Amino acid sequence: MQNLLKRSISALIYAVLFISATLYSEASYTVLMAVFAAVCLWEFNKIIKFDSYIPFLILPVAVYYSKHFITYNVSLFALVITLLCSVRLIFHLYAKGSAYPNSFTDKLDLNLRYIIFPFCFLMLLPVINNSYHPWILLYIVILIWTNDSFAYIVGKNLGKNKLFESVSPKKTIEGFVGGVVFACIAAVTISYFSNLFSLVHWLIIAVIVGIFGTVGDLVESKFKRQANVKDSGTIMPGHGGLLDRLDSLFFLAPFVYLYIHFVM
Repeated sequence: MQNLLKRSISALIYAVLFISATLYSEASYTVLMAVFAAVCLWEFNKIIKFDSYIPFLILPVAVYYSKHFITYNVSLFALVITLLCSVRLIFHLYAKGSAYPNSFTDKLDLNLRYIIFPFCFLMLLPVINNSYHPWILLYIVILIWTNDSFAYIVGKNLGKNKLFESVSPKKTIEGFVGGVVFACIAAVTISYFSNLFSLVHWLIIAVIVGIFGTVGDLVESKFKRQANVKDSGTIMPGHGGLLDRLDSLFFLAPFVYLYIHFVM
């Protein structure tokens, strides 16, 4: 009972902070994401045993540049190298006995392309034609929550086939499919409240969220399994670290950004 109360209080504080900062202004949202990125860097570097201050110097520069000076060509280049890192991490899920990352260069590269760049795209995600649309981000969070919740419910009740047992033994294929299906149902509801995107676009975004949100969770689980740790940190009592809460969101952000800003 005490643990449930602790989990509820920390989740409420996190939700209020996230929603309030996102809705208040673009500046408050950017500041919150920058702080979240710094915490995730710190937690991730503990997991991979990387003791360097360089990523924390790069982070504010990357945030400032991405918000004030980024151009179409630069954003496309950054997006490509970020997505290439994401693809590499997907293949890394299949690696057995791999110590990746095991060098200074690999660890610094992951700090940049796995944490910093995705967070920058997360900050840019709700900005369309120089106009800030906070509900885009909040709707995406709703899709993530729906996907995760129903993946758990469907997997627990109907799951028989493991999705990726070596990384996350509890995830099932049935749960994964159920999560994506219910995320699409949530997208139908969202389309009635949002006149920014059509139903088809929201459905595609829901599929992207369902697939790459799950992959993001698996990628972080792989790093934790290699380090033999359960949680990335203790900043959220009863929930673990902030990296545990945001792994899906920042991993899928470049993919959703690609669709919204370059495909639609």
